[in-house]
Amino acid sequence: MQLIISNVSKTYPNGLKALNDINLNIGKGMFGLLGPNGAGKSTLMRTIAALQDPDSGSITLGNIDVLKEKTELRKTLGYLPQDFGFYPKVSALNLLNHFAVLKGITNKGERKEIVDALLQQTNLFEARKRSVSEYSGGMRQRFGIAQALLGNPKLVIVDEPTAGLDPMERNRFHNLLSEIGEQVIVILSTHIVDDVKNLCKQMVVMNKGTIMLQGTPDEAVASVQHKIWRKDIDKNEVNDYRQNMQVISSHMVDGKLTIHVYADNNPGSGFEQIPAGLEDVYFSTITKN
Repeated sequence: MQLIISNVSKTYPNGLKALNDINLNIGKGMFGLLGPNGAGKSTLMRTIAALQDPDSGSITLGNIDVLKEKTELRKTLGYLPQDFGFYPKVSALNLLNHFAVLKGITNKGERKEIVDALLQQTNLFEARKRSVSEYSGGMRQRFGIAQALLGNPKLVIVDEPTAGLDPMERNRFHNLLSEIGEQVIVILSTHIVDDVKNLCKQMVVMNKGTIMLQGTPDEAVASVQHKIWRKDIDKNEVNDYRQNMQVISSHMVDGKLTIHVYADNNPGSGFEQIPAGLEDVYFSTITKN
């Protein structure tokens, strides 16, 4: 099954062009949608999930016309938005049962089997009788995945799922997503480079409503190899460097400001060439003029 997005554009009433002629062909596995806040990622996710219509273009999932057959899409969609609400003082078990009924799983025995299996898969079974409102951030995200997997979806969309999670919970969540991505299309929308590097076979970098780069993480890194340069500078000098070259990132190391610059050739005295990483790809892409 393929998710095909063709010439999709969206401009909001305030004049913001959130999506600019988006074209993507996404197959089974983990697909990374990488970009900063305001890049248009959430708008694209909401459009794919049929929560809003684009101004133009088409989206198909297999033989489903997403924009015309929204009910059919929702039968086969799992969606974990960036912020999702939950009922206070309701246990995870009861809430997942409730969502299962809404998904059309009306047979009580079948529903119990499915809900228990999802709670086991997301490592929440032991905490199933606790209120979701008492869960940690990571546990809530895993509960969000559990509800997204109800009904055996063919497409799962997760929007900024690891933001704010501690390293252990992020690891646990990565393992869960990898497991899911073996069977279905999973779109991972994030601004965290490591999420894409660790999980995704295919990726795009998006900024200002436009797809800036597309390919595998390895291809993306290869495209900037031998073009990333590093130098330690005084922090008061950074603006001068930004005016004269493409400074893609900067960070403090042992009291010194280290800058990374994208350039075809050595940008000047004191710079050393360094091996490129996916973070360099990301920053060099979104800082292009």
